[in-house]
Amino acid sequence: MRFSAVITALLIGTMGYVSAFANPQAFDAQADADDLMMDTPALDALDVAPNHLYGIDGLHSGRVPLNTISPTTLKTFVQVVDLMRREYIEPVDDEMLFYHAIHGMLNRVDRNAEFLDATAFANLSSFTTGNVAGVGLKAVWKSQDAHWVVTEVTADSPAKSAGINVGDYLHQIGDIKLNQSQTENDIIQLLSGIAGSSVDITYSRAGRSKQSANVIRNQAQKSTIEVFVQNGIAIIKLPVFQNNTRQDMINRLALIEGQVRGVVIDLRNNPGGVLDSAAEVASLFMRKQVVTQVQNRNGIERVIETHGSPVLESMPVIILQNRYSASAAEVLASALQTHGRALIVGETSYGKGSVQSVIPLGNNQGIKMTTAHYLTPDGKKIDKIGVVPDVSFKPSSSEAQDDEWLRLSLDLMEQAKADQS
Repeated sequence: MRFSAVITALLIGTMGYVSAFANPQAFDAQADADDLMMDTPALDALDVAPNHLYGIDGLHSGRVPLNTISPTTLKTFVQVVDLMRREYIEPVDDEMLFYHAIHGMLNRVDRNAEFLDATAFANLSSFTTGNVAGVGLKAVWKSQDAHWVVTEVTADSPAKSAGINVGDYLHQIGDIKLNQSQTENDIIQLLSGIAGSSVDITYSRAGRSKQSANVIRNQAQKSTIEVFVQNGIAIIKLPVFQNNTRQDMINRLALIEGQVRGVVIDLRNNPGGVLDSAAEVASLFMRKQVVTQVQNRNGIERVIETHGSPVLESMPVIILQNRYSASAAEVLASALQTHGRALIVGETSYGKGSVQSVIPLGNNQGIKMTTAHYLTPDGKKIDKIGVVPDVSFKPSSSEAQDDEWLRLSLDLMEQAKADQS
């Protein structure tokens, strides 16, 4: 359907609702007609069924009827579209205007919201299983240019498809404006995330006019658990939470020879993943305790607790996190911290304590938007706040930070065990 036809239908829809309220019989007739046209399953997330209103699939009349939209607002919107079509220096496509209008509306209200076209919608299997992916580019800070400069773009990658080339300047990734204070790891983590999600990148051709692109993360990155032992302390690096994370941890710990006297879980740069997986990992360390509360606009809708036998219940635990530990990683850290089950060290985590739901629109498209928040077991917010560590480590711009922070964590573990003795 053409964009102009959509706008016309919206205007007709508004006038139809207004006249229907003025004439109750007409309203009942319209409702009966709508019931006959409903041939898709109800969407539990909205508590309404999508109806084929004026020939447009997916319009939801259950909670936001069209008569709530001011005719003046719609008129202004149509005027802006018309001016873009007639006066902009280059021809513009109606469908592209529609896409940008949707994207802008979602992004300005919800930083985690996305309009999912057919390609993005097809990537949902990766999104829900917790794979980590990038966009296919690398950049370094070049003092002579005073910018982050793209040094590598993978062929057939989303970055390449978006028109980003080697030598381009990166100005902003998501909400973060780039400058010399960031490290190369900062850039890597800002570009990376759960596969199937997307990120806005602002770039330019060596300082010329800035351009923005919404780029899907689909370049798979390493997501396997690493386990190694130092002085009887098991160090578990969890890059992401996947459906098999708990069992994978148990299997790898079972391969360790000798006695394990403590566990350090390294959640640095972990973007989250599958929420239930974080709860399963917490179940290794606690018995019948609340892991997180999920709060939607109407209140607490779900309380997630540990279950099963906590095979590591007596094991001392340290959680190592940084500013890029997010979502499910923050749920695990806050749960163990709240119940006094682990010492949290490093720096304050990212602060993404939100739940995104994917709502289908038909035609293999959908919308991903925030529908709830994670809360700590005692009801505190995580979103935009993060998990504050019990022991803070000084941020370092050097590549030796990984080893230094890990050494400090092991020192704290030894100190704690000495105090217990």
